[in-house]
Amino acid sequence: MPATPDSAVAHAAANRVIEPLYAEILRRNQGEKEFHQAVREVLETLGPVLARRPEFVDARIIERICEPERQLIFRVPWADDAGDIHVNRGFRVEFSSSLGPYKGGLRFHPSVNLGIVKFLGFEQIFKNALTGMPIGGGKGGADFDPKGRTDAEIMRFCQSFMTELHRHLGEYTDVPAGDIGVGGREIGYLFGQYKRITNRYESGVLTGKGLGWGGAQARTEATGYGCVLFTAEMLRSRGESLDGQRIAVSGSGNVAIYAIEKAQQLGATVVTCSDSDGYVVDEKGVDLALLKEIKEAGRGRVAEYAERRPEAVFVPGTGVWSVPCDVALPCATQNELHEADALALVRHGVKAVAEGANMPTTPEAVRVLQEAGVAFAPGKAANAGGVATSALEMQQNASRDSWTFSHTEERLAEIMRHIHDSCYTTAERYGSPGNYVAGANIAGFELVADAMLAQGLI
Repeated sequence: MPATPDSAVAHAAANRVIEPLYAEILRRNQGEKEFHQAVREVLETLGPVLARRPEFVDARIIERICEPERQLIFRVPWADDAGDIHVNRGFRVEFSSSLGPYKGGLRFHPSVNLGIVKFLGFEQIFKNALTGMPIGGGKGGADFDPKGRTDAEIMRFCQSFMTELHRHLGEYTDVPAGDIGVGGREIGYLFGQYKRITNRYESGVLTGKGLGWGGAQARTEATGYGCVLFTAEMLRSRGESLDGQRIAVSGSGNVAIYAIEKAQQLGATVVTCSDSDGYVVDEKGVDLALLKEIKEAGRGRVAEYAERRPEAVFVPGTGVWSVPCDVALPCATQNELHEADALALVRHGVKAVAEGANMPTTPEAVRVLQEAGVAFAPGKAANAGGVATSALEMQQNASRDSWTFSHTEERLAEIMRHIHDSCYTTAERYGSPGNYVAGANIAGFELVADAMLAQGLI
């Protein structure tokens, strides 16, 4: 590390570099508000790094890292069961391959647009770096809504989507996984079409596969489990544990369900879950078996949970963060926890907030939590368990091997401890002890930036 001291003058000079860079990013990426937010959140923490590492400024690392290596947008035509033709838009943003092949999920949801895919891909660069695994950052998806569609319609859409995307994929090039709207069913259809077109059984080209044909044990559970394991490490660093804590969780999808499961295993009481219709409060603790039956088997709504469990109350609309809790785990979608929500959590004595979803907390809410001394874990650290286990799936595919659930879960726990410790020590090293946002951003950025320097101007 250069001997240049971390002086106020050096920091001010670094910040003078960052502001015009951000202004140029806004100019070049107009209308992409989620991407702007993700970039801003990272750049705000990098002043001390640039002051210490001026070679990053000279090599234009920030300009290069904020510009994707490749952006793909394509038409996805398909026919429904009645023979009517639909046209959707597909995306794949291959952001950074400095540390390995592009890695990141596919999201099928009507809200998907280029700005959202770029925000997710940008976050993925640093999230993947933090895992310590050799994977780069990317993200993709389509503005297709699988809700209410038959299996045959979803299959035809996936086949059309992969017919275009396959030419850009490969186990050493780009390895997608699932995300919102893309689960085991969709991954199966996508992989089948890839295999059909390429005439190769290239298991490592997609992760999140079925256990019988190349999938990894614990992959389904990994993001939710990882979020809770990271939270446990944060509390441990403050001399506490999850045992006996009261937890509020938003969402009721894959991440939320398995965050609830792991929290309960560690002795916590989870009292909420939610979906787009509203949220449930269950003071006795969420009945996980019932929630899984409704959401995983029946693809139902959380209102049904309250109908079938007399102890629970269903509240229409948003507002899950008004429920008093010791720990909050936002596991639904981006920008779901606002400043007013953060103020309510602080007022009720929340100790820790960990993002199970991607960027679910607004910048204003993050500021409130940090100023109140709440332990706050950003998604690029707290929800990295999913992509870490995807990388473990890639390892198994490459070696034609299959690991047990317990072995994979042990590896996941090791990785989440490593991520926590990396964020914690990096924050201390740069003069921001306890600031997991700064720690995660800087630790991930340094890993990618050093690799970019080593590989030359590409």
